[in-house]
Amino acid sequence: MTTQQHVVTEPENNIRIDKLLSTIIPETSRSQIQSWIRDGYVAVNNEQVKTNHKCQSGDQIIWQIPEVRPLEIKAENIPLSIMYEDKDVIVVNKPRGMVVHPSAGHKEGTLVNALLYHCQDLSGINGVERPGIVHRIDKDTSGLLVVAKNDQAHVHLAEQLGNKTVERKYEAIVHGEIDHDHGMIDAPIGRDPRDRQKMGIVENGKPAVTHFQVIRRYKEYTYIQCQLETGRTHQIRVHMRYINHPLVGDPKYGPRKTMDINGQALHAKILGFYHPRTEKWLQFEAETPAYFHEVLQLIEKMY
Repeated sequence: MTTQQHVVTEPENNIRIDKLLSTIIPETSRSQIQSWIRDGYVAVNNEQVKTNHKCQSGDQIIWQIPEVRPLEIKAENIPLSIMYEDKDVIVVNKPRGMVVHPSAGHKEGTLVNALLYHCQDLSGINGVERPGIVHRIDKDTSGLLVVAKNDQAHVHLAEQLGNKTVERKYEAIVHGEIDHDHGMIDAPIGRDPRDRQKMGIVENGKPAVTHFQVIRRYKEYTYIQCQLETGRTHQIRVHMRYINHPLVGDPKYGPRKTMDINGQALHAKILGFYHPRTEKWLQFEAETPAYFHEVLQLIEKMY
């Protein structure tokens, strides 16, 4: 267990303890900080405090970071839809409802569990819990992912993502009729300060750009294609909500009255990248899933 400390400065006066520590401790969410406070891992002037404690200039904050036990990731014989595979990469068409990698709430049944059964040689850059995972899509988003089988491939693919040379096109069904054929949303994304379980458009968020074009309009709905220029968490879901066209079925960002289709109508349809060894351009397309067509047929019958 690691012990660290911080003396509150004048500019930090009257800031909540959970908010202050979330800015001091890198890559730690405010909810995680609150959990540590409640469990007694944080003290101010040698006294335990509540999560809403207001810090005062000169206070000494001492916290202990509990050791996280690594998850034991087991290989599981789960069928995979493999679009391409060689000694460097695997391209899979992830089904809707599958989590990409294990976490505290999803220790089994993930894409990583299935990949470990299929092949042992996955890159180790992201640790034992996310072997080979270069980018992710949400649990209820279906479609294409590229997985790295070695560290060299992982680094090369990550660089392509950073340089915005990876092509990622999605299909989505959104609420409302979009009256222009195509557009671009350029709005920074970060943790929603009002709800740490959500992402939102925030002034100091990370740059995020989504391009979209209309495939077909329906009364009160639009079928669109989105192309990512960046890859922020929940990017398409947050951006479409931002322009008042949230995704159909989205339980987190959609309207209260939306279709109950077990998650958002979002599919990662096209994925293109340069092969990390040969530099050859590879592009893949995953057929639009059946539930998409069912939703569109239902919309047609409504009107």
